[in-house]
Amino acid sequence: MAVTIKDVSAKCGLSISTVSKAFNNYADISLETRELVQRTAREIGYYPNAIARTLKTNRSYNLGVLFQEKRGTGLTHSFFASVLDAFKSAGEKRGYDITFINHHIGWTGMTYLEHCRYRNVDGVCVVCADFYAPEVIELVDSNLPVVTIDHSFNNRSCVLSDNIGGLKLLVDAAYQKGHRKIAYVHGEKSSVTENRIIGFYRAMQEHGLNVNMDFVVEALYDNPATSMQAVLNLMNRPDPPTCILLPDDHSTLGALQAAKQLNLRVPEDLSLAGYDGIRLTQMLQPRLTTIEQDTKRIGAQAAEFLIDRIENPRTAGSETATIPVKLLEGESMGICPVKADAANS
Repeated sequence: MAVTIKDVSAKCGLSISTVSKAFNNYADISLETRELVQRTAREIGYYPNAIARTLKTNRSYNLGVLFQEKRGTGLTHSFFASVLDAFKSAGEKRGYDITFINHHIGWTGMTYLEHCRYRNVDGVCVVCADFYAPEVIELVDSNLPVVTIDHSFNNRSCVLSDNIGGLKLLVDAAYQKGHRKIAYVHGEKSSVTENRIIGFYRAMQEHGLNVNMDFVVEALYDNPATSMQAVLNLMNRPDPPTCILLPDDHSTLGALQAAKQLNLRVPEDLSLAGYDGIRLTQMLQPRLTTIEQDTKRIGAQAAEFLIDRIENPRTAGSETATIPVKLLEGESMGICPVKADAANS
């Protein structure tokens, strides 16, 4: 015979309505009561019926995730994988499942908004997408609760990594080591790129350094080949930089290859720095100097913003959270060769 909510109620010594509220995360039910109900349900093998819960609460307890990146790395990308894992964990703690939003259901094409409605999601987190695409804007302008990561829209909550501050930390570190000819190889156009460029120029200005416009060049994110070519071009200039900041940690692999081709030692002849703080690149020799992004906090905060908006539509306004970053000092950024020569003379 199937276990019912009445059995949970009897086992806990609580009313059926209290048990029901506990399953549906009502605010007037204490944490102790919710934990008691959930623990008892597991012990006797009771699982709430998702369809019944949807009919009762008018919510599906399903969060949509829009993750559309064009680089081909998909969920193998360490940064996005970590952000999504944190988002998923935070959602599950609040009783929500995750559904990825895309263009197709089988062979049927549809917009992101149509897919959201088809899957009956309660809200959507836009993790990675072309934020300027018409169908993304259509989704953001809809009546669905939407939270974005690393891009802000009017009247929508967003979670931003401190990209301006991250570049400032890198320029500060290079300046303290005597570097004055600092180049920045940035990624393709996006809000993230724009903020990092702002951080670079702002930090250079604060240190009284003129920016050589030929030292600010574009490559592709997570594409070592384009960064390798950018570094080769920079270092073949008559007056090359002594320190180069790369778009991300993966791109430093291309920069290291370029240095090898030019018979330059890192960091003795050329200093390099990445961005993201990916664990694998901390095993490089020399160990990479980079910026570590707090991916767990980014993902968890996005989930909290979205769920609060779903559950408290009248009181949860649009919020922006800027998550701090941290400098990881490795060995790839050394003392500027000119400064070192002066000290030894």
